[in-house]
Amino acid sequence: MSSSTTDAGAGYFPPGTATRTVVADPAALVGGISALFLQTLHPRAMAGVEQHSSFPDDFWPRLQRTAGYVTTLAFADTATADRVAAHVRVIHRQVHGTDPVTGRPYAADDPDLLRWVHACEVGSLSAAVRRLGLIDAAEEDRFLAEQVTAGALLGATGLPASRAEVDAYFADVRPELVASPIARRAARRLALAPLPLRVELLTPARPVWTAVAAVAIGLLPSWAKRMYGIPEPPGAGLATTAGLRAIRSALLTVRRIRGEEPGAQFSRAAQTSH
Repeated sequence: MSSSTTDAGAGYFPPGTATRTVVADPAALVGGISALFLQTLHPRAMAGVEQHSSFPDDFWPRLQRTAGYVTTLAFADTATADRVAAHVRVIHRQVHGTDPVTGRPYAADDPDLLRWVHACEVGSLSAAVRRLGLIDAAEEDRFLAEQVTAGALLGATGLPASRAEVDAYFADVRPELVASPIARRAARRLALAPLPLRVELLTPARPVWTAVAAVAIGLLPSWAKRMYGIPEPPGAGLATTAGLRAIRSALLTVRRIRGEEPGAQFSRAAQTSH
């Protein structure tokens, strides 16, 4: 994707784009965590994470880098976006091996796996923001169409460009998905994430993360919950929405206290870590 195709200073997603609206909203952060629970269901995608990550040491740095990458692409100029995308492509070329669940080879730069990760990410981000009525169906489709550009920066092809296409993609790929022991272990790790010591010492830190993880799980598509064996009792959807709204409100308060512009924190993290 060449920076000549857009205003280099404004980036690939200039002010006024649906991408900035969605990514800037705190609800998208919870959607991003939900995407991680969803991504674990693809055995070959999960194998790359399992075999090429150090847990728990790399958990928070990896989460911060992922959030930083998404936000940098949304807010940075094209030169910065191109630079961080090139760095990720280099890392992807080094991630390959054999998936122990299916016995098939995998590679992080495989277009099929890039498509899976992309669809989980953008579908979950927009679903979280739309759930609170912060965007409508048309703006969600604009976001998903815009994000095809983001996926292409990493070499992904055949990406869904609307909510209907995202849902159709998930329907097509579902036969490949499995809540394997590796997937379940990864989900437990995410739900019971190792908090940094300085954070663990803050009394409410653990229950706060537990609440965030619970809402993120609640945001999963019904078919994904069924795969994990997660029940959906009456009122569960309303509780998830209420929880998401409360987390968003708290994050907005923190943002106001710090005087941060939307995306500033994670953009800095991405630019310093790549």
